[in-house]
Amino acid sequence: MDLVLATRNQGKVDELRPMLETLGVNLMNQAETDIPSPEEDGATFVENALIKARAVARATGLPCIADDSGLVVTALDGAPGIYSARYAGQDASDEQNNQKLLGALANQADRSAYFYCCMVFLQHADDPTPLIASGQWPGEILHQPRGKGGFGYDPLFWIPEQQKTAAELSKETKNRISHRGQACAALLGTLRAQTLSS
Repeated sequence: MDLVLATRNQGKVDELRPMLETLGVNLMNQAETDIPSPEEDGATFVENALIKARAVARATGLPCIADDSGLVVTALDGAPGIYSARYAGQDASDEQNNQKLLGALANQADRSAYFYCCMVFLQHADDPTPLIASGQWPGEILHQPRGKGGFGYDPLFWIPEQQKTAAELSKETKNRISHRGQACAALLGTLRAQTLSS
């Protein structure tokens, strides 16, 4: 089966490709095409994931997987949330987003946060029964970045059980315990169950 991953974020592609290829699919991603990214104007992670999946499935005519994920910070009433990738502006870099987050938390004692991911699968653009899975990864926000791996807010996201930031984890460990890894594992489990029952 041909399957397209609706993202231009190379970090997401690198994380998801090894997991999705266990399905035995021919995986392509949006970054390998000239398909533009749709406007993510939903109010929730699931709405934005569906917007991306429907747009890319329609443009390619292929089954599609999309995710929408972000950082939810308790002391900031859930910000940056669905605006995580553009927290410091539409074309903000990871460093700019991280610096804005540190500034917003400068006087906050509560540094608790979690990464959230919603992942969807569509058979086609008008699929009325999308498969939806989610994952949540709790942690804390450090006062300064640590680690060179990962992307986004990973250098600031401290996982107490690991005694490391997300940017200090191996790819294998991150894929196993992260919000995106959890959502992908759940989605793949459902897809495999459907394949076996059909």
